[in-house]
Amino acid sequence: MVGTGAYREQYRRSLEDPEAFWLEAARAVDWTRTPTIALDETRAPLYRWFPDGELNTAANALDRHVDAGRGEQDALVWDSPVTGSSAHYSYRRLRDEVATLAGALRSLGVGKGDRVVVYLPMVPEAVVAMLACARLGAVHSVVFGGFAPRELAARISDAAPKVVLTASCGIEPSRIVEYVPIVREALNLVHDDGARRPDHVVVLQRDAARADLRDGELDWNDLVASAQPAAPVPVAATDPLYVLYTSGTTGRPKGVVRDNGGHAVALAWSMAAVYDIGPGDVWWTASDVGWVVGHSYIVYAPLLVGATTVLYEGKPVGTPDAGAFWRVAAEHGVKALFTAPTALRAVKRVDPEGAEIARYDLGKLRTLFLAGERLDPQTYHWASERLGVPVIDHWWQTETGWPIAANPRGLEAMPVKPGSATVPMPGWDVRVLNQSGQEQAAGVEGAITVKLPLPPGSLPTLWGDDDRFVESYLSRYEGHYLTGDSGYLDADGYLFVMGRTDDVINVAGHRLSTGAMEAVLAAHPAVAECAVIGVRDALKGQVPRGFVVLKAGADIPEEQLRDELVAAVRAEIGPVAAFRDVAVVDALPKTRSGKILRATMRGLADGRDVVVPSTIEDPGVLDRLRSALRPAT
Repeated sequence: MVGTGAYREQYRRSLEDPEAFWLEAARAVDWTRTPTIALDETRAPLYRWFPDGELNTAANALDRHVDAGRGEQDALVWDSPVTGSSAHYSYRRLRDEVATLAGALRSLGVGKGDRVVVYLPMVPEAVVAMLACARLGAVHSVVFGGFAPRELAARISDAAPKVVLTASCGIEPSRIVEYVPIVREALNLVHDDGARRPDHVVVLQRDAARADLRDGELDWNDLVASAQPAAPVPVAATDPLYVLYTSGTTGRPKGVVRDNGGHAVALAWSMAAVYDIGPGDVWWTASDVGWVVGHSYIVYAPLLVGATTVLYEGKPVGTPDAGAFWRVAAEHGVKALFTAPTALRAVKRVDPEGAEIARYDLGKLRTLFLAGERLDPQTYHWASERLGVPVIDHWWQTETGWPIAANPRGLEAMPVKPGSATVPMPGWDVRVLNQSGQEQAAGVEGAITVKLPLPPGSLPTLWGDDDRFVESYLSRYEGHYLTGDSGYLDADGYLFVMGRTDDVINVAGHRLSTGAMEAVLAAHPAVAECAVIGVRDALKGQVPRGFVVLKAGADIPEEQLRDELVAAVRAEIGPVAAFRDVAVVDALPKTRSGKILRATMRGLADGRDVVVPSTIEDPGVLDRLRSALRPAT
């Protein structure tokens, strides 16, 4: 195992004596009743953390920093190139706005344990809304702004909120998305299904497209103007803080539950130990509050440790150019940036030489963190060479809430291995298993699991359905959480996540990773992005099919590129891969969080009727891909 200092010692303690380790970590949080027990195993495998503790998450994120004399420090910086606006919120101002909105929600009957659906764009009010719910002990469920009515309706039906908080519109680089008609249609669908409708809809009016409100729809500003501030409501550490529905769900939605106590402890620990961020540091997570990354590392974690968090309403490219990220980092003095590899690849595609980087003073930037999809070595090297700072891949999921594997920069900075998420974090007992449940040797790929119990901050269950939680995550390998990802641990203990387990294909009896093939394609100097999927084949069972997006300005005949890529896979993976089919496309279908929709692509390639996920960023990409994805003959 790599690491001879602080990391190795903390990892050992977290597994050998989790009780002492996490009670010690819990000292970073202010409790209204300090826990004396870390782990409750009485309902295993439904573990609970800090069962006798009591706290308020919003008070930990805001009030305690004001009370400590740091109320005038920036808590939140909003940067919105799509509106040409920006704003700074001190800890005192943010606390006051959160308390006022909490009072407004209380006047609408929202109390401890009630649910509130938040359907907002990337505006400061989205952060205020989440924290206002937490202040009351209410449970928020954020739905990505712009989701289709049916998907919004499914989440409203499952969460049964008392109130929906929304805006008149969201602003995209090329269009305005009016939210109120979507909410109305969703509520009609909820009514048609016989589910309980929320009592109130509160609308934040935006100048780009104001909404004409109907009966039962309240104006946000009017509501808070007459509200009295609400004090923080203490809740049990095991009480839910939020429900977040996993992206791309079909049928009945799967609501990931996050508790209050374990969440606060784990995020505070990770912010210091993994990201090396503390009070007064400027931290920017370029994601969306609709995703788990936004929940954990735009809103809660940076505020829990007293940092300044940047909220960005824009895109990596097109708002206005490929230098958008570097402008924001320079203007606000960002110490560390966290985004998705796909965002970086979008920048690299438009600006392959990194000319935009040179336009800005990034002297305060110390680290670039990437997660969400595997960081291919080519993108890693591109960013490392042009930024001149450590580029750190790490790996986690909606369900886990914080990193399973990372390079703990605040604890012990470790050597980077391109393609690896580095090492398991304390509390995460990572194993790699074969189909029979036996541990794989170093370097041998298998299913990545985590031996139970999961650490604080991970999901304790699914909303309203313990049985489904056990069936979905805990039943495949007894005593283990199934991540759904495949990969391997090398001899140094570094974890390599190669892709989802369903991205392992079987070619004539040989199990091969499409992630390994993608790494070969991505190494070609003309390729900006790529995907490899397995498609049905009458002879071999499955064969790989590749799709590549070219870098801006790449000038190579398609037939030559195809021959070079096929030859490269044959050389690196071997003839057994049977890789012969690769197409050049203008874009790959992705979710709004940047994940490539490989399962959808597989379905189209196999000739199946597929449901296009509501999370898709641009449905037109699939239409343009259909000819390339037609079933092989």
